[in-house]
Parts: sequence; structure tokens; C-alpha cells
Amino acid sequence: MLSSSSQAQDASTVQDMGELLASVEDMKPLRRGDVVQGIVMRVDADGILVSIGHKAEGIVPAREMRTLIPEDFERLKVGDELVTFVIREATDESAAILSIDRAVGEKAWRVLENVLEQGESVEGKIIGFNRGGAIVEVDMIQGFVPMSQLISVPRELFREQQEPKPETSDEENDSTENQTPPPDPKADEIGKLLQLKVLEVNRGRNRAIFSERQALQEMREAQKARLIEELTEGEVRRGKVTGISTFGAFVDLGGADGLIHISELSWSPVNSTEDVVKVGEELDVYVLRVDAENRKIALSLRRLEPEPWETIHERYGEGDIVDATVTKLTNFGAFARVEGSVEGLIHISELTSRMINHPREVVREGDTVKLKILRIEPERRRLGLSLKQAVEEESEEN
Repeated sequence: MLSSSSQAQDASTVQDMGELLASVEDMKPLRRGDVVQGIVMRVDADGILVSIGHKAEGIVPAREMRTLIPEDFERLKVGDELVTFVIREATDESAAILSIDRAVGEKAWRVLENVLEQGESVEGKIIGFNRGGAIVEVDMIQGFVPMSQLISVPRELFREQQEPKPETSDEENDSTENQTPPPDPKADEIGKLLQLKVLEVNRGRNRAIFSERQALQEMREAQKARLIEELTEGEVRRGKVTGISTFGAFVDLGGADGLIHISELSWSPVNSTEDVVKVGEELDVYVLRVDAENRKIALSLRRLEPEPWETIHERYGEGDIVDATVTKLTNFGAFARVEGSVEGLIHISELTSRMINHPREVVREGDTVKLKILRIEPERRRLGLSLKQAVEEESEEN
């Protein structure tokens, strides 16, 4: 005879089961292809008996629950909720045939459709290749990434596959029959995880198309937006040179590229960007300007050092004799570079003690000469120089 406590427990169990079944009763009539949530009524070697509403029951055969790992199957008990896919509707003579495996797949397709609708990204694993691109698995769904939409897989791997093999003679074929084929370079890519953007989902055709290129581009744009918000003009950041052009160098600051214009590479004149920086080089850069509206970042290398004119009195004094290079000739004199961006004027009267009509009678552009500093005017960025006095002093010393 059962004790009062046992009777109460059984009554409670019956009540709980009744509530679960009642919740299932409200489900709409079942059709093939529906994904339904039911209540486990029995678990044995033949399968799982599930109550799926309207006093109907369905069977999940063993062949339709291969996605259940043994531990999950052993933990299943009467009263558990279970999501299944209707393979065959119930009839008066037989229960509905259900599938856990197809329910998992169907749920994955619906998730993928929602990801496409929301414009989100997913993670996929490369499981193979064909001539056109990579085959990937995304949450149990196989999809395709066209070669043009791949970034992290070298394009050369596909060119090698498409190149026709050279014709060989019978003798050469015989000699190579027993040779071990070279390893497939694509094998190293199998299992690689990719961030992907969903381009197309067609459940009816069992078709899913993805793009790694778009996913990475969106990630980079998001990183750039965050970085632009964080950057402060005047701060120094560490970056890596990612590209070089005739007008400057692009530097990755950790998610966004900034440009060092060629005029900001050095205080000295720069003929070629490559004379100062190299692709792949890591360096500190000065944040010159941040244009949040146009999403542009202007950087500088030369601002990391004091402008030569600001410290010129530390290196030169009036009366000093210095080496300089003639840079330009005019009717009234010649300009000469003392160092970097520091240039001065040799007035025509200070070129020589004799009368001349034009500076070219004494110097040419590119000449290296010794000059005497007559005046230093850093606030006006001017130097007064003299070739004549430097020559006279040198003659007196000799």
C-alpha cells in the first residue's frame, strides 16, 4: 500500500504531466515539414515516443536522432520537452514520424535566414574546396564562399588547381606511376575558421552563399569608427606601414589606416616615400588631424621631432662657417640648404667681390659650398648667408 507521501508525489507528477500535455494541446494541426515542440512520453531502444498535441503522438526512430550524443540520449526522461521535425503526419492507424536531426537542421536554416535579414555575421569552418571557392560549414549547414569573396585563403591555391597538366609520354607516365603525389596545399586550409557575411539563403534549393570579404570589410569599418572616436589630435600612436604611394604612406593603427602625407614624413625634403618608410615597418606616428565626418586620419612622422627652426640657435650662431648645398638660383641671389628644411639666401652681393650679372656666373644648383652665417631669423624662417666672406676668411687663415 502506498504511503500518503508517495500518493501525493504521484498526484503531483500526474498534475505536472497534465499541464505539460495541456500546453501542447494548443498547437496547430501538424503538417509535414513542421517543426514542433513536444513532451517525451517514453524512451527506449526503438526510439522516442513524443506527445505533439491534439492527443497525437509521434515516434522519433533511432535513425532520426543521430545528432544526439550518447550522453544526451541517456539523460532524456519522461516529461522532457523536445523539438522535432515532422517527416510524416499521423494517421488513424499510425503515429507521426518525427526527426530530431532534421529539426536541428531546420532550426539552423531559420537562424541563418534571420542572420541574413538582420545583416549580421557568422563563423564558418572550411571543410573542402572546389574550383570556384571554399565549402564551409555554418552551424551544421554546408554553404559556399566564392573565390572572389575569400580573403584569408591564398588565390594561388586555385590557380594551381586550374592550370592544365603538361602532356607526358608513356615512358614518363610509367616512371611516375609509383611516385608519391605531392601534398595538396589546400589541406592546410581545411578546418580554418572564417568570419562570414550571409549573401544568400535558399532553403528550397539547399543553398547558402557567404562572403568573407564583406564580413572583414564591415569589421574593419566598425573598428575604424571606434578608433576615430578614441583618437585625439596631438597624441602619439604605434602603427604598422601597410601601403606606400607617391603621395605618402598608409599606417594601420589597429583597425584603421591613417595617411602620412609625403610632406609630413620628414622636416627634410623627401623625393620618395620609400626613402623614409618600408611596408611592414612598425613605427610611432603623431596624430595630426581626425576627420570624423569623412572618416579620415592624418598622421605625421616629422612632428615627433622639433622643427629645425625652433632649435636652430642650439646648433648655429652668427659668424659660423657651415657647409651648404645650393638649391635654387634667382636674379637677386642663390638659396642654399644648410640642413633639412633650413635654407638661407646668399644675396648676389655676397656671392663674390667682383661684379656679376647673375649668380650662375659663380655657382650652380647642386654645388656644395662653405658659407658664413650673417643673420639668423627663426621667426621668419630666414638665414642670411655669404659665400664671399667665407672665402675671404678661409684665405686669411691660409
